[in-house]
Amino acid sequence: MELVVTEEQRELRDALRRFFADRSSGAQVRRLMETAEGHDPAVWAQMAEQLGLQGLAIPEEHGGAGFGMRELAVVFEEMGRALACTPFLATITAAAGLAAGEGGHDLLPAIADGSSIATLAVAEDGGRWDLRGVTATVAGGTLNGVKSFVLDGHIADLLLVAARDGDGVGLFAVEGGDGVVRTPMPTVDQTRRLARIEFDGVPVRRVGGADAVLRALDTAAVALAAEQLGGAQRTLDMTVEYVKVRKQFGRAIGSFQAIKHRCADMFVLVESARSAVLNAAAVADERPAELPAAAALAKAYCSDAYFHTAGEAIQMHGGIGFTWEHDAHLYFKRAQGSRQLFGSSDHHRARLGALAGITGAA
Repeated sequence: MELVVTEEQRELRDALRRFFADRSSGAQVRRLMETAEGHDPAVWAQMAEQLGLQGLAIPEEHGGAGFGMRELAVVFEEMGRALACTPFLATITAAAGLAAGEGGHDLLPAIADGSSIATLAVAEDGGRWDLRGVTATVAGGTLNGVKSFVLDGHIADLLLVAARDGDGVGLFAVEGGDGVVRTPMPTVDQTRRLARIEFDGVPVRRVGGADAVLRALDTAAVALAAEQLGGAQRTLDMTVEYVKVRKQFGRAIGSFQAIKHRCADMFVLVESARSAVLNAAAVADERPAELPAAAALAKAYCSDAYFHTAGEAIQMHGGIGFTWEHDAHLYFKRAQGSRQLFGSSDHHRARLGALAGITGAA
């Protein structure tokens, strides 16, 4: 298993960087933050039609390109770097659950061509991102319960819901709107939308079991870790650029030893996060049995690394870093929100301990 970036992946990164520089500038991010949808449908269509991103890792027999998590990691890193406002993370997470299940493969083509926005609904009001926290129930083909912190749940065409039936926890597809009440939730990170969704006798069909739910959550953890890596890299880059030109006492502040040390610490965190993401993406493609541990490690480390680098970026930008006009605070809020989404660092460290046999079940 090689932890290297191929020439094709570098070309993909370059194309994505150009695309998001044009479609996800700071001004565009701020504009989308103020909209009800939270994303630009035209950009979503371009992502599907021009770049084929929605179908990148969907098998060819279901309308996708058949690539893997390595390529998706490149996409998410660039999205994190650009603070892209898009339901891509929600949709790819749901697609992973469908691909891992046995009864919903017919839903993948619509995701691959960009005509369907999908999301995964696991956590409930208690905020647990594991199967033990699932209390929503399915009986007689209908779903009842509540899901919270549903990523892009306010606009999703397809909801994949973790719920309990006679066979334990399964993954159920909700395609209709009757009996579904969606309520936007307040968020620290205004570039990302979450919703609370109530289900009252909603018709569903089972598309997978507990394994499909867990695979979707592990995919989400790796994808979000890659996005956090991109954000951390961007906060490091903007900080280094700033300390080279900001002067105090007649010298660039980047020449002060204390600033050099803090930037060096940020660099170590970013490169370590990169290693964790590369490993998790390779494991997802080549050693799926080991994915739970690799995903937990990547999500725990990248969450903390991004939060630290984003905080350091604000500190080293001084007064301007605290202002609404500067983008540093947007990265800090994204870092804070991402730190909790799909499980906190503590949650994933507990998972690692349990998987390693050090602690009890997480």
